Amino acid sequence: MVRKLLTVFLLLTLTSIVALSQNNRFDPDGSFWIVGTPPNEFSDFSAINLNAKKLRRIPAPGYQTNDGKSFRFKTLVVKRDNFTFTTVAVRGVSYGFTGKFLKGGNFAAAWSGDEDPVLEGTLTKFRDGKKVAEAKLKFSYFGGT
Repeated sequence: MVRKLLTVFLLLTLTSIVALSQNNRFDPDGSFWIVGTPPNEFSDFSAINLNAKKLRRIPAPGYQTNDGKSFRFKTLVVKRDNFTFTTVAVRGVSYGFTGKFLKGGNFAAAWSGDEDPVLEGTLTKFRDGKKVAEAKLKFSYFGGT
């Protein structure tokens, strides 16, 4: 009887540990908006979208402008301490970003609607492969609809 109780206790403990570790894994899936007023060079910025789940109701992954243009990722690295991307060019314009996340965890599960910075880095705009704008920025998280 004691052995059965001990086995059940161990199984419940292991199940809880596995569930906690899955909830604490790094998952920044969602959208990121500039905190404050964007610099003039990036006044058309709408969002950086990491929507890997590819649901219809949320924007496709990539860089999005407020006039509806989407720039798909050409390269993408998503790690807590290293978030970088470049986009494909659209009519000669492309973007790049190098930065880091300011916190870990599952962003969607922890999101409370606040606008605190969760990402910082340098956003760069290119025209015909030449750098035309660059700014160090902070971004807040938006979890979607």
